Amino acid sequence: MDMDNERNGYVIETGESIGEVKIANDVVAMIAGLAALEIDGVYSMSGKAKDAILGKVGVKNLASGAKVSVENGVVSVEMSVILKYGYNIPDTSKLIQERVKSAIETMTGLAVSDVNIRIADVNIEK
Repeated sequence: MDMDNERNGYVIETGESIGEVKIANDVVAMIAGLAALEIDGVYSMSGKAKDAILGKVGVKNLASGAKVSVENGVVSVEMSVILKYGYNIPDTSKLIQERVKSAIETMTGLAVSDVNIRIADVNIEK
């Protein structure tokens, strides 16, 4: 797996292929953000990502809110989320970590070393 500096992404090398597959960092970050939003108790992504989630309905970039770095074919993810009030923070964070790791590994074939979660806020709306 080689870094493609021109496009800020990674080339997946497969045994017998008729071409190469390039995955942009933003794609991996988007997978992480969407996977986190699938967890019950996650209200939204934080910061720029909150606006990016509106991208689901056609506005801007869904990759914001999750920072992805890949070294030697191993992904490290840092993300900031807003949780719903009443949910156990350690349990919900662990579910987010597991779901994000699984989604990235399943969809891209890349290994995930760590998923670091920052709880930026708790939403108290009912």
